[in-house]
Amino acid sequence: MHRYFSFLLSGIMVLSVPSLLADPTPTPAPSLIVKESVPQATPQATPQAKPKSKPKQQGGVVTPEVLKDAKTQPLAIHVCLGSQRVYLLVGGKVAVDSPISSGKRTGWTPKGEFTILEKDPNHQSNVYGSFIDAHGKTIKSSVCTRTDAVPGGGSFRGAPMKYFMRLTPEGVGMHAGILPGYPASHGCIRLPLDMAKIIYTTVVVSTPVSITD
Repeated sequence: MHRYFSFLLSGIMVLSVPSLLADPTPTPAPSLIVKESVPQATPQATPQAKPKSKPKQQGGVVTPEVLKDAKTQPLAIHVCLGSQRVYLLVGGKVAVDSPISSGKRTGWTPKGEFTILEKDPNHQSNVYGSFIDAHGKTIKSSVCTRTDAVPGGGSFRGAPMKYFMRLTPEGVGMHAGILPGYPASHGCIRLPLDMAKIIYTTVVVSTPVSITD
């Protein structure tokens, strides 16, 4: 009886040991574990504000400590067509450095030595402007009296040229105007409004003006 029980016990042990060795649900090796990817929210890039471009009519530099001597020091203006800049010199020092827009075609802004012949704070062109009707409504803009005929019942209104400083008898001068960033005028030298006012109020008739490449 003891032997029979021992035999049964040993049989159970024999049957149970393999069952322990052969795990029906083996744990996979860590290197083989595949995790289900969870969709990650794409990080949103922080939008960067676009740098505010300077208005085309800005960009001039005024040096007050030089400009203050304009009443007692010799004045001169130098226009550089290549760099599209104008310099107001007081006693040989730069008092104003400003962007310009000169003639859009070569030769439209003459080069050479000039003097300011006339100053007119509210000048209007007698060549370029618009055609208007009897009520002042624009019929056609960007006209030239040399090539365009005034329509019947209409009249010509010259383009405003504030702070006009005449350089030639033909009408080329410096004045406030639109600066698109490149030569765009019919020959005049356009200046930002604020720079035109400073230069206009500083210079006098007969101030020398040099225009070079």
